[in-house]
Amino acid sequence: MPHAQYEIAVVEPYRLDLTVSVLRRLSTNIVDIFTADGHYIRALGDGREPVVARVMQPRRDSLLVTFHGREGVRGNYDAALATVQRMLGVDRDLSHFNRAARGITWLKPLAARMRGVKPPRYPTLWEACVNAVVFQQVSLIAASAICRRMIMALGAPSDWNNVALYAFPTVSSFQKASDDVLRAAGLSANKLATLRRVAGAVRSGMLDEAALQALPSPDAATLLRQIKGIGPWTATLILLRGLGRLDLFPVNDSSVARNLAFVAGSVPNNLDQILTALGPQRGMLYYHLLLSRLDTRGELARASSDFQPAIDKVA
Repeated sequence: MPHAQYEIAVVEPYRLDLTVSVLRRLSTNIVDIFTADGHYIRALGDGREPVVARVMQPRRDSLLVTFHGREGVRGNYDAALATVQRMLGVDRDLSHFNRAARGITWLKPLAARMRGVKPPRYPTLWEACVNAVVFQQVSLIAASAICRRMIMALGAPSDWNNVALYAFPTVSSFQKASDDVLRAAGLSANKLATLRRVAGAVRSGMLDEAALQALPSPDAATLLRQIKGIGPWTATLILLRGLGRLDLFPVNDSSVARNLAFVAGSVPNNLDQILTALGPQRGMLYYHLLLSRLDTRGELARASSDFQPAIDKVA
């Protein structure tokens, strides 16, 4: 398989392991792979002729990105590089959050411990919507298991270095799947109906990433909420994880409230005051609370459970 390699600069401080942990959530994620030797691997594309991206961090100020793909897809490497850079938040400057966090007693040590995490983004609006809907009102483990089963049901793995890699299912593959298959994966009737509506809106162009990107966050959230089944929390997660809108924070989230209480301990805290202090980068608080939760579960930068690659055999 031919390949191309790029070295890209990052805004320091930067940690690939923490950023990937936020992106994938759990080590059982079969799309976003993190290896024991610190490589991030993902199949980009529709699964038929994917471009495989392999990312490592050789130095504090740069990432090394290697693409593998068949000869016919080599022209996609430039587009894939732009996708990887966006996904991994390489150009995001979090100076405001870091300064503000130092003034919040209970957040200061967490922010110091997680220094270098960047806000990741899903590569497509569709993937952001699917994740936000699936994770509605269920536990982290349950939602991750549903995503895993759905991905395995809708996408055939591609072979890379004798390892099966799954690309995230496309809108088309979701629309073609029967309700029985999707219900068997664990989607409730309501979530399935919501995702059917989202798929139709994306396919028709009614829901368009470029159009959302051009809108202020409140207006973009209002547009998303026009789709039945997408409420304030879901719209916020789509914009935060899909479009990188750090000015948003998912309030009225029971898991966030539990994580906040766990991290803050007995220190009195007023969420409104905290969010005001964090200002336009308040969304980073969501990611730090998630990292704290993953840390307690032993999931922080943990190698993917289904992936045992022979990295040293890859040219």
